[in-house]
Amino acid sequence: MADYPLPPAWVVENLRAGLVIPAHPLALTEQRKLDERRQRALTRYYHAAGAGGIAVGVHATQFDIREPQHGLFKPVMQLASDTIAVCDKAANRKTVRIAGVCGGTAPAVAEAQFAREAGYHAGLLSLSALREADDEALVQHCRTVAREIPLIGFYLQPAVGGRVLSFNFWRRFSEIPNVVAIKIAPFNRYQTLDVVRAVAESGRASDLALYTGNDDSIITDLLTEYTVPTAAGEVRLRMVGGLLGHWACWTQAAVKLLDECKAAWANNTIPARLLTLAAQVTDCNAAFFDAANGFAGCIAGIHEVLRRQELMANTVCLNPREQLSPGQREEIDRVWRAYPHLNDDEFVKRNLAHWLA
Repeated sequence: MADYPLPPAWVVENLRAGLVIPAHPLALTEQRKLDERRQRALTRYYHAAGAGGIAVGVHATQFDIREPQHGLFKPVMQLASDTIAVCDKAANRKTVRIAGVCGGTAPAVAEAQFAREAGYHAGLLSLSALREADDEALVQHCRTVAREIPLIGFYLQPAVGGRVLSFNFWRRFSEIPNVVAIKIAPFNRYQTLDVVRAVAESGRASDLALYTGNDDSIITDLLTEYTVPTAAGEVRLRMVGGLLGHWACWTQAAVKLLDECKAAWANNTIPARLLTLAAQVTDCNAAFFDAANGFAGCIAGIHEVLRRQELMANTVCLNPREQLSPGQREEIDRVWRAYPHLNDDEFVKRNLAHWLA
């Protein structure tokens, strides 16, 4: 255990309680330079909306920030961490800071070290760079990175760069002492169940938090209690919160939705209204994430929602090919009209000038 740094107790407690954790986008100028004012405003927005954690340097932040020609990884990570710290001090709160950690073992270790020094509490570990590695190599990679920072596992769907990860891998990953949570985002029911079963059988169900990253099934994930028979007896567990690109917009509404789901858990009753909302949220996600085009416009789609709210100035991405797909803007129009109760337009409008100051 001494070889694995542990997070503060409040981080584990808050993650276990269930948080809204938006995946932080990247605000750029038309010249594809960091727009620090808008980037800071986004962080302030998430904090004010009630997000209990913020994830930076992840898929929504654009993995290209790590490319030498951009040189944005450290500036973006530091800016977010510093802004969260200022917001926390002003509001007397504690926000879980999560850093995306990517690449082969050497670069992942370097990113983990930097994230720890920059004030992040855990690393969301992407395994996309290890496409051909077997379970043994993957587990050793994870253990090496875990010696630098507590980990959050990440099952990223293959359609946007992830890889299939086995039950055996997740079973062994869950045994790493400073794994504090797992983001389950394969967009696949069978693979989701692999992770749930692995955590149940690892004996970590009581202290390892499960978070949905299945943006196509957010509320259904949050309402489902799993009962898993194991050699030690039946284990009950659920996804307690979400670490989601979808929650990078309309975040205040997401906080209210999670509170409703928690109330349903407490009452042991699922109101029919929540099941209706589940389908509506998925319909919104289809537009935001560009499901009709294989998620090609998933980053630009979130940017478009934030642009309409004037939190972002444009939908520009570092990769010029990352843009809205034909018809995606019209789909966003449609869901905005159809589900006004799911947006937080008025909240943003009231506070935008303050966040941009």
